[in-house]
Amino acid sequence: MGFEFKVIARVGKARAGVIKTADGEVLTPAFMPVGTLGAVKAMGPEELKEIGYQLILGNAYHLYLRPGHELIKRLGGLHKFISWDRAILTDSGGFQVYSLAALRKISEDGVEFQSHLDGSRHFFSPEKVMEVQEALGSDIIMPLDDCPGLPAERSRLVESIERTINWARRSKEAKTRNDQALFGIVQGGLDLELRQKCLEGLLKIDFSGYALGGLAVGEDPEQRAEVVSAMALVLPENKPRYLMGVGPIAECLEAVSSGIDLFDCVQPTRNARNGQLFTSAGKINIKRSEYSDDESPPDPECGCYVCKNFSRAYLRHLYVSDEILSARLNTWHNLYYYNESFRRMREAIVAGKFNDFCLAQAAKFSGARNDDSDSREAR
Repeated sequence: MGFEFKVIARVGKARAGVIKTADGEVLTPAFMPVGTLGAVKAMGPEELKEIGYQLILGNAYHLYLRPGHELIKRLGGLHKFISWDRAILTDSGGFQVYSLAALRKISEDGVEFQSHLDGSRHFFSPEKVMEVQEALGSDIIMPLDDCPGLPAERSRLVESIERTINWARRSKEAKTRNDQALFGIVQGGLDLELRQKCLEGLLKIDFSGYALGGLAVGEDPEQRAEVVSAMALVLPENKPRYLMGVGPIAECLEAVSSGIDLFDCVQPTRNARNGQLFTSAGKINIKRSEYSDDESPPDPECGCYVCKNFSRAYLRHLYVSDEILSARLNTWHNLYYYNESFRRMREAIVAGKFNDFCLAQAAKFSGARNDDSDSREAR
């Protein structure tokens, strides 16, 4: 089955849609749990499906280094290797080019880097990244891009967008599989003129979807929101729009209001392992002593497996005892919370009540940005 995208409902700029991939449908707006190494930390595939996820994210850079894309291909591809029969998006490794600055050297041909695992030297060209992702067999693939940190000089941003467009063109020319959808990545930092120029270059090449990259890399959240809002106005109406690496629910809701469709972030899983739970009443740190004899569920309004079966006191006990089950249950709850949040956004759009939904969430998310600004990590 070929790749398709259809918008089925709109409220203002917000939209609900359906992405059809070779491995199933994805209802949007949607959040992708991050499964960098072929596993969403602490969760099994069946548990993710039980929660309701239709699309997960893997990382071509990390899977290339370990266990190797050729091995995964020999064993039947990434879907079979990880026992996941729904859609997968793989990130190219462009963010690692940014995050592992001390271990890499960028040229017009690609990126030479040292493995963070053993120091061995490797080279990623746009063509090599396509080879890796075609071997993995993911449904949506991303081209190698040049992601500068922020703040950045305008000259560095100009260099970034020119290289990103060139690499995107080479990536499309190198792509051979028709069952994979290639997205373009829009760079340009906080400079809207350069963002527009990058998008125009990518539109001439033509991609199945478009992503906003180079955000959540050190900029102020208010500036990030301005970029997202402005770019959503000029991104193609008939293609999926993906905001890379931004995960705080308040920011996701604002981005959905602007017309963004896809999101990913490590926040729900990473924060869970650190004892932070997202609830309808705000975040709680389960390690706090005040929960030591609290018999209430983590979130009385939540219908997840964890909230139906366990108390805050038990979750605190697991965390302070350093039990593996702590990471599993906390992650289960946080991922359920995220999926439920996006499901409710979508339902509100389809029902034509999205504006009322946003107003109802405003008080809950007040001040959330300052707490959650560190939403990305080196995946």
